[in-house]
Amino acid sequence: MDEAGTRYLARLRDGREVYLAGERIASVPDHPAFAGAARSVARLYDEVQRDERLAMRSPTSGARVSKTWLQPRNQAELADKRLALLRMAELSFGWMGRSPEHFACALAGMEMGLDVFRADNAERAASLQHYFRHLRDQDLYLSYVLVNPQADRSKAAGEQADQLVAAIVDEDAQGITIRGAKMLGTGTVLANELLIGNIAPLRADETAQAFSAAVAVGTPGVKLLSRRSYAAAASSAFDYPLSTHFDENDALVYFDDVKIPWSRVFVHRSPEMARKQFHGTPAAAMMGWHGQIRLLVKLRFLLGLARRICEANGIIGMPAVQERLGYLAAQTTMVEGLILAMEAAGESAGPYFVPSLQHLRAAHVLTQELYPQFALALRELAGGGLIMLPSDIKDFAHPEILALILKTQKSPALDSIDRVRLFKLAWDAVGSEFGSRHTQYEIFYSGASFVTRGHAFRSYPWEQATGLVDDAMRRLQPRPGSQAAPALLPSVPVATPMERADEQADGQRSGA
Repeated sequence: MDEAGTRYLARLRDGREVYLAGERIASVPDHPAFAGAARSVARLYDEVQRDERLAMRSPTSGARVSKTWLQPRNQAELADKRLALLRMAELSFGWMGRSPEHFACALAGMEMGLDVFRADNAERAASLQHYFRHLRDQDLYLSYVLVNPQADRSKAAGEQADQLVAAIVDEDAQGITIRGAKMLGTGTVLANELLIGNIAPLRADETAQAFSAAVAVGTPGVKLLSRRSYAAAASSAFDYPLSTHFDENDALVYFDDVKIPWSRVFVHRSPEMARKQFHGTPAAAMMGWHGQIRLLVKLRFLLGLARRICEANGIIGMPAVQERLGYLAAQTTMVEGLILAMEAAGESAGPYFVPSLQHLRAAHVLTQELYPQFALALRELAGGGLIMLPSDIKDFAHPEILALILKTQKSPALDSIDRVRLFKLAWDAVGSEFGSRHTQYEIFYSGASFVTRGHAFRSYPWEQATGLVDDAMRRLQPRPGSQAAPALLPSVPVATPMERADEQADGQRSGA
């Protein structure tokens, strides 16, 4: 492991409070529940130092850092960042949804909307700018918790019993003190820093919950209650190749009277700004755009896995199978097309250039339904082959069992051992606890369906669609009693966002 990866692992040995299976974890990067994923993140840091495509120079320190911190100023820079993010996602084959580049994109988007923060509170805006530059210069791994524990969902955040939801309980000249819980701390066990916020709407009187702040994960009073570790339960990398390397874990985070200095408080007692920090700045667009890029890599992986299974079973030549694979390929290409459309129809945000929210919202609605379809298709194409596998890698060390494996695990495309490896990989992707968690994760990654569809409703330029209907009624359907003849020549159409983006790009190329 190179210096960058080694330095990342060393930072995890900071005395953080992580609880799993009835014990407090002494050292995260050395524990079997987290070691595999921690090494995968360390490899990402090493690759940033090795691969020029993934790196940039920090404008403030000059240090070589990940290109995930890039704040694009035009479409070309947005595309350049996309290519870097694609390569980073390929290091985990798309299976780490909250790796370091994810919320770095969101924080970059928040800082791109610094004027929104300044309009609310100039001091808090200055804190955000300083914090962003600090994380960028150090290339730190930032996780986040923005969702409240479910508890009684008929009640608002401020109405939950026993101060369940993280809230401000005290403040003084030095900063604020918070108490309560937040979720879903995906990757938080592996992160250097943690941002606490609230992405759901808050009532005007819920000012105690209306804050945004950041802490180092090792800060006293920050307690991480880890879910069951699929990596720790995995018997071997042969049997569970994805679980052992990419189980980034999820955790409920409890803040036990955690003191946060004002230099790390970005929103203070402002329900409106608590939501604006994401939806009033480019943060949501940049974070969601990265999520779709990462998902594209994951879908490509599943698509390739489906084809290899069909080849292994000797069914690749069947028309029905090719039809099924062709449909999955078309859906994968659709996701890629939506990502490219986000760039082509992107918009200026001050001096910056951000992905199209309209196309991002459409992608969120479609992909949360798409992923379970992929998982089901893989199951159907694999059939009983996913189940009838040797029990453990230890079987291969037993001569009699090995002989039976070689006799019964047959494929026209692979030898017996590689056939078992392929189907073990497929089972870990869609059948294991790890695979099942990922299906649930992708369904709710962007929010519940009513949330994503509501966003799609609000972001769609309805005047384009309704304008066509109104124009047809005006030109083709004279009102009863009217002597006016329908106009046969079409009116000049309103330019779509993509067309406007093309015009803007043409203007930039011509030096306008």
